[in-house]
Parts: sequence; structure tokens; C-alpha cells
Amino acid sequence: MSKAFTRDNDVADDEQEPSLRLPEGVKNYITPNGYRRLKEELDQLWRVERPSLVQTITWAVSNGDRSENGDYIYGKKRLREIDRRVRFLRKRLEQAVVVDPAQRGACDQVFFGATVTVCDSDGCESTYSIVGVDEADVAAGLISWVSPLARTLLKLREGEVAVLHTPVGVQELEILSVIYRKLE
Repeated sequence: MSKAFTRDNDVADDEQEPSLRLPEGVKNYITPNGYRRLKEELDQLWRVERPSLVQTITWAVSNGDRSENGDYIYGKKRLREIDRRVRFLRKRLEQAVVVDPAQRGACDQVFFGATVTVCDSDGCESTYSIVGVDEADVAAGLISWVSPLARTLLKLREGEVAVLHTPVGVQELEILSVIYRKLE
């Protein structure tokens, strides 16, 4: 089919966020804090940004010629981006399974929501919290539960050694501690 007969927004919502794609048939686990942030983003887009943008577009249309009207052209493009993100967020929130790590209590086994401290073969300690796909931030120590590191750690206990296969080789990580706490 010719590209002339397709629209840019015909692409599926998950294709707009390829790094956030979940494996087929997998639940969208998320912490309460992650759910709250997605909900706040949705509210900001839907209740604040979108109405303001629609008002700007309406004003731009009233100016006449739309072909060279920057406010109109940019506004319509930004409106499509907002609508795409709103659809994505609504779908994600609808599919979300909220799991509060603080409710788990004392447990020495790694599951979703665990904050795990590991030690590599060089003696370097690192701490990671296993969170949902939409809230992962490696720089903050938040790793997605579907990431290779998290999948390697899942179901192991304190004192066990995880074998992580990386592009640079095999790395062994000893699990020093597993705690479940409220994630900020």
C-alpha cells in the first residue's frame, strides 16, 4: 500500500514506546508510586496541556490561512503527540497490576518490588529495586522486572550467587541482602 494512503497515527500505541513494550501475555506489574506518576502524567496531559493547546489551535484557525500558520501546524502536531501518549497511558493504567512491596514483609527471596544489594566478583556493591517497565530508571537504581538482570535475580535468596550473561562475558553476583520497602 502506498504511504500516501496511511496516517502517521495508524501505528499501534506500543510501537510509539518500543523500550516500554511488555512481552506478550505478561501482566503489567507496577508499584503504587509508579502508578501514581503515570496517573499524574495522564491528568496533566488531559486536564491542563490538551485544553490549553486546543485553545491555541482554535485561535490559530481564526487567523485564516492555515498553510503557513506555525501555531496551527505545530499545535496540530503536538495535539497528535498528546493524544497518542494519553491513549498509551490509559491502556497501561488499565492493564496495571499494582503491587506494594511494603506489604510483602520480611522475605529473603527476590520478587517484584524487592530492593536487592549485590556484590560482583570485583567486590563492588550495587543496590537495585525491581520495579515495573514504566518506572524503570537505571541511574536511580530502578530496574524493570523484565530486564535481564532482574530476571536473573528473581526467585534467588540472600547468599545465593546469580550468574548474569552480558555482552562482555559472564558475571557472578552474590546477593547480600533482600528487603521490601516503600519505594519513593
